[in-house]
Amino acid sequence: MSTLVLGIESSCDETGVALVRTRDGGVPELLAHALHTQVAMHAAYGGVVPELASRDHIRRVIPLAEQVLAEAGQALTAIDLVAYTRGPGLAGALLVGAGLACALGAALEKPVLGVHHLEGHLLSPFLSADPPEFPFVALLVSGGHTQLMRVDGVGRYTLLGETIDDAAGEAFDKSAKLLGLGYPGGPALARLAEFGDATAYKLPRPLLHSGDLDFSFAGLKTAVLTQARRFEGAPCDQQRADLAASTQAAIVEVLVKKSLKALEATGLKRLVVAGGVGANRLLREQLDAACARRGVRVHYPELHLCTDNGAMIALAAAMRLQAGAAEPSEVYAFDVKPRWPLDELAAA
Repeated sequence: MSTLVLGIESSCDETGVALVRTRDGGVPELLAHALHTQVAMHAAYGGVVPELASRDHIRRVIPLAEQVLAEAGQALTAIDLVAYTRGPGLAGALLVGAGLACALGAALEKPVLGVHHLEGHLLSPFLSADPPEFPFVALLVSGGHTQLMRVDGVGRYTLLGETIDDAAGEAFDKSAKLLGLGYPGGPALARLAEFGDATAYKLPRPLLHSGDLDFSFAGLKTAVLTQARRFEGAPCDQQRADLAASTQAAIVEVLVKKSLKALEATGLKRLVVAGGVGANRLLREQLDAACARRGVRVHYPELHLCTDNGAMIALAAAMRLQAGAAEPSEVYAFDVKPRWPLDELAAA
């Protein structure tokens, strides 16, 4: 028996739609997915404008759904479940996806399921060529979230540590802005860092020796600002590259060492890295090397699934169904949860 799940993601500045099929408890199969990013629209403002994001989701989501169905060769009536991102995220943006999902469910007389955005990221490596196995430690580095979780199964998450102020992604973006780089800042800073000397500037590694698994990156941003102000006049290209490389090195060192501490504390030998920062090349290189020395397996999403996407939402819904950890609803009234800690999400 197979189940066809349509997933809709609209939590921030990407509109994603995907179709995932499950068969007899096997690993869900991604049939098709489509994504529209709003980066070009928000670049003029230096960051996401919530109202513009919501309106763009309205324009994009139905054409993307039609595209996905056509690519998968599936009729709308073949869908067994409509999944959508319920939170966390921008309230207006979330309402677009939730509204469409519940309208489709009602029209097709099929159940709907609201999915936690971070759970989608956490489970996204199961769509990779090298899927993980439970249990594992998860490093979630997505947007405003930096967390370490112990994952014993679908819906069985224990928070080990999290950021107490800025997340890693925010540290990348804010530091990039201080260096005069464009939006989105994280990828731009990483590209510039390739031409710099990571040892040129001594920047702090906040909470590196705190004895716990929490993170803090606000102080690093302040240190980058202080250093940037020391440049006489406009910084030369090499100074900017060196500061970018030093900033990236500081963020990556903290993420790597805290992840290793989490593995040591739990005794687990498997690490999953998910979220947009998980695409960072230096982070992957250093984690791979450090974990190889310790006999730890590391799993990542495919690069094109590191950003927000509908595939991870459809996958999370499918895996929750398989695990008996969710009960889809045929009540089509809906709400969204702009703030929704992942550790509050429990198996049904």
